[in-house]
Parts: sequence; structure tokens; C-alpha cells
Amino acid sequence: MKARDRYTQLTRGRTQFLDTAVECSRLTLPYLIQEDLSSRPTHQKLHTPWQSVGAKSTVNLAAKLMLALLPPQTSFFKLQIRDDKLGEEFSPEIKSELDLSFAKMERMVMDYINASSDRVVVHQALKHLIVSGNALIFMGKDGLKNYPLNRFVVNRDGNGHICEIVTKELISRRILGEDLPVPLPNPPGDDGKTGSDDQDVEVYTYVRYDKNGRWVWHQEAFDNILPGSRSTAPKNASPWLVLRFNTVDGEDYGRGRVEEFLGDIRSLEGLSQALVEGSAAAAKVVFLVSPSSTTKPKTIADAGNGAIVQGRPDDVGVIQVGKTADFRTASEQMQNLERRISDAFLVLQVRQSERTTAEEVRLTQMELEQQLGGLFSLLTVEFLIPYLNRTLHILQRNKEIPKIPKDIVHPTIVAGVNAIGRGQDQESLVQFAQTLAQTLGPEIMAKYLDPGEYVKRLAAAQGIDVLNLVKTAETMSQETQQQQQQAQQQMIMKQAGQFANSPMMDPSKNEAAGELIKEQKDQLTNGQNQG
Repeated sequence: MKARDRYTQLTRGRTQFLDTAVECSRLTLPYLIQEDLSSRPTHQKLHTPWQSVGAKSTVNLAAKLMLALLPPQTSFFKLQIRDDKLGEEFSPEIKSELDLSFAKMERMVMDYINASSDRVVVHQALKHLIVSGNALIFMGKDGLKNYPLNRFVVNRDGNGHICEIVTKELISRRILGEDLPVPLPNPPGDDGKTGSDDQDVEVYTYVRYDKNGRWVWHQEAFDNILPGSRSTAPKNASPWLVLRFNTVDGEDYGRGRVEEFLGDIRSLEGLSQALVEGSAAAAKVVFLVSPSSTTKPKTIADAGNGAIVQGRPDDVGVIQVGKTADFRTASEQMQNLERRISDAFLVLQVRQSERTTAEEVRLTQMELEQQLGGLFSLLTVEFLIPYLNRTLHILQRNKEIPKIPKDIVHPTIVAGVNAIGRGQDQESLVQFAQTLAQTLGPEIMAKYLDPGEYVKRLAAAQGIDVLNLVKTAETMSQETQQQQQQAQQQMIMKQAGQFANSPMMDPSKNEAAGELIKEQKDQLTNGQNQG
């Protein structure tokens, strides 16, 4: 089947999702999603919302998700040896050396990601996820590319797995060059034999999962396959990442965060428009002059500030709207809607008070982050794992990193929902130690609590590698022995000095004292050499 025909067939199931996404985009970020147009729009005027709460909330949530999924200061994954292989094929002693090698490979992967523009495209895709609930990312040779909902269609099986993807792009004839298999049709009103170089060409990319367990795709223009556009990819290393914000059983597309709170955003949009227009009408100043009065309107209009004119105050009046109470009601309702929307999109609102502490702000921030647990789980499965697999596949294929045996080493995601879990572990550890210190006292807490194990667990909760950072038990034992030997030597030297100052220990008066001092010096010299 031709790619254009398949795209048309799958478009019917996308219509309701695209219509909702366009409305959500009009109320938040109008430039994100537009209708599925057959030609490139020219000078199209975008809708301007009456409020900016939707745009602020969308950008804020996208930034939070971006920092949680791809943290800038650390790696979002770790390479680890399978636990069942650690005792059989590898001894626990070489685990430290393997961890160092894995850490170096992780830094190489993160350097590759940091040098690319992946974060820019991922942030744009996250905004599409929040508004429309759907986004398509293609991991090409030149970097990532994001497809909005109006430029791709998908087909899933009963379990939600992708079966087909068809994308639609408008590309200039000049860019395609000689790759077009047939000449362009003539534009309307043109009697020439070839099309214009600036005319747009509809290029379709047809991606499907074949029976051999591989992804295959090609590009078509005018129902003909473009030369050199065929390509394949392994099952677990596909460059096509179809992302969803929320899943609904039986639906091929996802639902966005804006759609979940579309009622509040609609209400806020209507109240904002009414309040802005009403405030503009109330701010307009119009003077009324009685028709039967001797005061002329021109006299009032030409009078300057502080001028003295003839007339009666009763003859001149000002139009008043008299809607102050109604405006106050609308303003209070807008504040309630804005607060609910801000809470839904994780906009941190600190309580304005003189007694607001840093602990209260931290707990509020943690409570907001914990609301993203389900979303992080879905993005970990549909984005982070495929993104990592494809990146590792590219680096291994280019021989930038050594080949990783999948049956021995497996990558583990430590960002997203796992980062939230580590934050909860850290909070529990700190509260546990504080409770012990407050109820039992520091002495009993030190008796029952192992400091080394507590330090290791706290570092693991914060995602810190303790290798060569925290002292081992053997190192601490050696340092303790050295301190004891040094203390013993200092005590012997002190005692020797005290004995030497006494008359009894004077060698000139007591010959036995000289021999005793000599023996003690020899013992000290031998002890220092042994130490």
C-alpha cells in the first residue's frame, strides 16, 4: 500500500485527538499545533490568548520534566553487572575496577549527548506532550527531529505496541534536487512542462514493524519511493520514538495534561476576556453635559487643569459603569482557577508569610515532584529506555565505545521516577536519624547505628558514587592502628623526658640510669622502624 493512502486511512482515527490538541494549543502556546494543512501556510495569524497562565504552566512543567529526565550535572543511567553473573563469572573484588570502567563509558555517552542538540528537541517534544499528549522523535544522523501531531499518524496493536508510523512533510523541490522520481505537476495557471523549484512536495515516510522483528522504513513522493531512502533498525534500537503523556486502553494516541484541566483553562480564558474588556470600558472617562444647561461642552473640553469656568456642578456628570462588585467576584474566581491550574502544572507557590521557612518550601517542592510519579514511569518506558538503547547502538556501531555484552551488563535508568524514589529514601533516612537522636540520645544512637552503612545509604539515595570517596573498613582500621602507635610513642617520649630530669636518672650520678635510657632509645628506634 502506498504511504499517502495509508496516511489518509489512519488520519480518520486521529481527527478527534488533533481537534482537541489544536484547542489546547490555542489556550496555551498557539504556535505549537495547527490544523493538518495540505500546503504550507503563509502569513497565518495565530490566536492570542487573553491570559498567560496556560503558557507559563506549560513551559514550567516542560522545564521540570526536562531536568528530571536528562539532568545536566549527572548521568541518567548506570551500567551494572547482572547480580546473577557477579558471583559466577566475576569475583566481587574486581567489581570496583569494572565500576570505574563503566563510569568512564557513562561519561563518554553523556559527553556525546551534551555535544548534540538533543536537549533542545526533547524540551520541544515535552511541550507537545503536555499540550497535545503526543509527540514523535526521530533520532537521525544529524540529531533529533520532533514531529507534531498534525504531521504523523500511528497504528498500535491491542497491547499498545507500535505497528505502523506514517509521517507527512512539505519539502521544497530545490532541497530534494534530483531525488524526485517524477517531474512536479504544473502549478495552477502555468502552461510550462516542469514545476517550480519553490513548489512544495509532500514527502511521506512509511515505518512498519516487519515479520522478521526489525523496523523498516522508506520515503515516498508522488507515490514513488525516493532513491536511497530505505533503511532498517533492530527491534530494541529503533530511531522512531512515539511518546505519549497519558495512555487510554484501546486508543492509538495519548491525552495531554492541558486536556485534563481544559475546563479550568477555558473558564479562566472567558473570565480574563470579560474582565479585561470590562476594565477597559470602566476605565473610559466620558463627561455628560445637560442639554438645558448654560455650560457649553466646548468650555469643559478646552478647560485646563485648575481653570475657572462658569457653570453649575449639577449640569456636568461622568458615566460610571457601576460593576465594581461584579469585577471583584470575577477576579476572585480567576484567582481560584489560577491556583488550581498552577498546582496541576507544578508551579511552586510559596506561602507569603514572615514565618515561611526553608523546610516548608522544600517539603512543598517535594510534594509537587511526587505528583509526577505515573508520568515519569511512562516516559521512562517510552522515551528514556529507547533513547538510551539507540544512543548506545550508534556509539557501538561507530566504535566510539566498546561493545557491551547484553547478557552480562545491563543499563539501569536512575532518572525520572527512580530519582523520586531516591529522594524519598533520603528523606526517610534523615528523619530516621533525627528521630533516634531526639528520642534515644546521641550516645545510644551511636551504639546501635553503623555510621559507615548510613553514609553509604545516604550517598546511594542522593545518587553519589561512593567508590574511592568513602573510606572502607580496612582503611579505617589501619588508620586507627597508626593513631594508637603514634599516641603510644608520644607517651613513652614524655615519660623518658620526665625520668631524665630526675637526679636518680642522671647518668653522671647513676651508671645504671645511662644503660636504662639507652635501652629505651633503642626500643623507640625499633618501634619507629617497624611502624
